[in-house]
Amino acid sequence: MTVTTPWDEPRPTACLALADGLVLMGEGAGAVGTAVGEVCFNTAMTGYQEILTDPSYAGQIITFTFPHIGNVGANTEDNETVAEEAIVAARGCILRAPISKPQNWRAEESFDAWLVERGIVAITGVDTRALTARIRDSGMINGVVQHAPDGVFDVPALIDLARNAPDMAGAELATGISGKAARPWSRSTWDWGAGYREGTGSGPRIVALDYGIKGNILNLLSERGANVTVVPATATADEVMALKPAGLFLSNGPGDPGATSAVVGDTLSELIDRGLPIFGICLGHQLIGNAIGAKTKKMRQGHHGANHPVQDLETRKVSIVSMNHGFTVDAATLPANAKETHRSLFDGSNCGLALTDRPVFSVQYHPEASPGPQDSHGLFDKFMALIEAEAARV
Repeated sequence: MTVTTPWDEPRPTACLALADGLVLMGEGAGAVGTAVGEVCFNTAMTGYQEILTDPSYAGQIITFTFPHIGNVGANTEDNETVAEEAIVAARGCILRAPISKPQNWRAEESFDAWLVERGIVAITGVDTRALTARIRDSGMINGVVQHAPDGVFDVPALIDLARNAPDMAGAELATGISGKAARPWSRSTWDWGAGYREGTGSGPRIVALDYGIKGNILNLLSERGANVTVVPATATADEVMALKPAGLFLSNGPGDPGATSAVVGDTLSELIDRGLPIFGICLGHQLIGNAIGAKTKKMRQGHHGANHPVQDLETRKVSIVSMNHGFTVDAATLPANAKETHRSLFDGSNCGLALTDRPVFSVQYHPEASPGPQDSHGLFDKFMALIEAEAARV
């Protein structure tokens, strides 16, 4: 079946087909072509550029619940991608309204032009409220977005393409988007009117393992004086230790943590046993969980947004945080030498852990706030203080 419209009616130029057979027509935006991936939704009201350049979205198509996307345009400063291998992470996006014209002084180009440059396929005119409710109730599902200016779509073939797409469960994506060589990082945080500053690098050496790392995580480490070196996901323990780190950072990233643990798990277990201070975020948190013997599991709808309440179980403090993950650590499987430190107030899922016999801690959410609130920036201070305390102890 080929979908067309009568000659006197405007043809839709984009099609969204889901693996369950749902087909929605709309207007194409961004790159012309076909995007296949897991369809999720993100509830953030700002930061669409940071979201689409987050390597953790590799293999996914993002539905934006906020209807007006594009009003701040796009610029070179707000990209979160670090490694060239991760430039095309998110496969596509789904929007309610047509892309807005840029109305911001920082805009260097329109969001639509930026999508074309990044090779991201988009569809507008979709009832994103209904689609989000469907994902919320039934779970994330594979789908296809096709942008065809001629308005001709082979719908059965698109549905088959969605149904035959690989499942995110079991997908090892992190090593494929990780940088392939060690590299220093000296850029610090962004200042209003001045842009990015340079860090001093005068503090402790931190080695960051890149599973799809976001730039602002590294900026916040550099801002605190850290001498940062980013290494590939597949770096061996000996290669990491040869850099003489005072602390290790395990980054965010995409895919099934169980599948990535099969590749890097032995290295992480060895590094944990070395006794260095370690801080993990998102996939890094899940990989620590796997390395110490805990289980991870797929979530039905995942957490994607900048408005998630998380409670620190020790202080009882609640922070509003940014999240982007489709898997979670099963807190019930944590070993005796680990404790749950944070919990989601949306669904009670695990959002943090710490070892009781090692200087190791991690969180499921994104304290770097790109996009999102800055409630949890203090975790970077905690990491630096842990490194300082460990150095004094030795």
